[in-house]
Amino acid sequence: MPAIAPFGTWPSPISASDVAAAGVTPQWLDVVHDEHAPGVWWAEARPAEGGRVALVRAAGDGRVEDVLPSPWNVRNRLHEYGGRPWTVVDGTLVFTHWDDQRIHALRLSGGADGAPGSVRPLAPEPTVPHGVRYGDLRPGPGGAVWAVRETVTGPRRTDIARDLVAVDPGGEVRSLAATHHFLTGPHLSPDGAHAAWLGWDHPSMPWDETAVCVADVDADGVLGPPRVVAGGGGVSVCQLAWDTDGSLLGLADPSGWWNVHRLPLEAGDAGTTPLASVEAELGGPAWKTGARWLAPLGGGRYAVLAAGRLAVLDAEAGTLTPLAAELTAWSPTLAVDGDDVVGIAAGPRTENAVVRVRSGDGAVTPLTPQPDLPPAEYLSVPQERTFRTADGQEVPAYVYPPQHPDHVGPDDERPPYLVHAHGGPTGRNHATLDLDFAYFTSRGIGVVAVDYGGSVGYGRAYRERLREHWGVVDVDDCAAVARILAEEGTADPERIAIRGGSAGGFTAAAAMTSTDTFRAATIKFPILDLAQWTGDGGEVHDFESQYVYGLVGPLPETAERFRARSPMHNLDGLTGPVLLLQGLDDEICPPDQAERFAEALEGSGIPHAYLPFEGEQHGFRKAATIVAALEAELAFYGQVFGFDTPGVPALELRR
Repeated sequence: MPAIAPFGTWPSPISASDVAAAGVTPQWLDVVHDEHAPGVWWAEARPAEGGRVALVRAAGDGRVEDVLPSPWNVRNRLHEYGGRPWTVVDGTLVFTHWDDQRIHALRLSGGADGAPGSVRPLAPEPTVPHGVRYGDLRPGPGGAVWAVRETVTGPRRTDIARDLVAVDPGGEVRSLAATHHFLTGPHLSPDGAHAAWLGWDHPSMPWDETAVCVADVDADGVLGPPRVVAGGGGVSVCQLAWDTDGSLLGLADPSGWWNVHRLPLEAGDAGTTPLASVEAELGGPAWKTGARWLAPLGGGRYAVLAAGRLAVLDAEAGTLTPLAAELTAWSPTLAVDGDDVVGIAAGPRTENAVVRVRSGDGAVTPLTPQPDLPPAEYLSVPQERTFRTADGQEVPAYVYPPQHPDHVGPDDERPPYLVHAHGGPTGRNHATLDLDFAYFTSRGIGVVAVDYGGSVGYGRAYRERLREHWGVVDVDDCAAVARILAEEGTADPERIAIRGGSAGGFTAAAAMTSTDTFRAATIKFPILDLAQWTGDGGEVHDFESQYVYGLVGPLPETAERFRARSPMHNLDGLTGPVLLLQGLDDEICPPDQAERFAEALEGSGIPHAYLPFEGEQHGFRKAATIVAALEAELAFYGQVFGFDTPGVPALELRR
């Protein structure tokens, strides 16, 4: 019979170190057909190596091996979130290295013995560290690699210029085009005759509106005059791909849903043509350039991600057939190998892994093992639910109830709950195993991850519920879910906290300063002063420097709205304790705002703690940081909600 113990105090085998160790995250997958190193390749974030992103290859015999040794770190700062950081061109691996942001090359087969060569830099060293960055690498003609180049042009975070470049095997860098302020890397058509890319300008974000650009490519790899052939006019195209017949495809949303369209190659030709109109989101927000939600299979069949789940679209039949239903969240990095789909996926009982799926029958073959997971009986399986707000709006969410094989709470006690607000805010949650959540649920603390208005995966109309209502709709939706959980007896209304990072950190802080629903908040690398998180305010990077105008309103017309919704200016309304966690090298949400918020709380009487982390950027990558942040969060809830947290360092709360 299970032992009775207060919620939050259950002994758990899941340590913060276990969570960090399981954070080896695959990303940026592709299939390489080069004769010297064929197979499935991907990048892999490794917390135990200081957050280094390694490059890994799975050969045909099932062996998995590192392609690049430490200290090579396959990342870049394109748009600060990064773009596709590696490709293989004519037997040469070409990649970006985080430390210098340059393009480097490694010949996969060297001299007469066939041994690989050594890594050599291709792009020149900038005069200012990180002053020139490259990303979204793609094969070009003649052994060149095509990429987006970012050049720092002044002292402000928004002083950035971008162009498309070709980097020749000898290291010569040639500018190809510069059609828009923001660009994706150009895709070379199968016949080598055309290049296609996406571009957009402020104040649009790529999920608001993008333009499809096409240019002819001559025999020397030079682009002719670019022409805009599709997109614009409030239409977002989030990905381009060349079909197996050589025609151009795009994931576009003129219907309000990202669907697969055939695109023209000439301006003035017939417009975009949907291959099959389905009321499903087959694309997503282009936070990182080079994401792939679509991969042609041939014969009018396409592997797609429908709201993050794998499916095959049959254009002739007009059908969308789910595959591998047990895998509920796929990273947007699909690739095709013959008739198989290869990608990175997770499920309610599985962490992210590289998998191969037969497109015919959906049979799944893992290419990487699961990390060492705790026993299944300690892992909370997410419950997909739809909550309804007071005004009738449906809000999807994923409930992770407390889970322990040997302990239950007292009959007269309801568990504390954490409301998790995702980042973005143009983002979403998925019904997957999350060891970060399991760290809490296995101790008797429930978690609910809310897809508040503005989340993706539900069509443009749901996404645009947040337009000019950030800090209102997101807060109200999270508060409504919390209240319903309390009213139905699932959660203790006096022990509900809200947590989130980045935009989720803003929602958490805004909820604590504008509602009385939550008793505490964990606020990670947040936005706290909206007017300062603009290009003019100076505390934001270029990519998002006008994002907030669509989320809140234009300036100066809505200046009072900016102030009214900024947690920094509403500290008098703060309803409970807060824990602030911040990376000191964060360029997306710089530490300035968290530091000012913490300073303003000194002497307020509100319990609070501020933990800064040296060497961390946006999101935590180092194992030591992940451990410290998670243990601090548990200790924080223990102090605020009145339960013991043995084995976890005490957290000093200031007042």
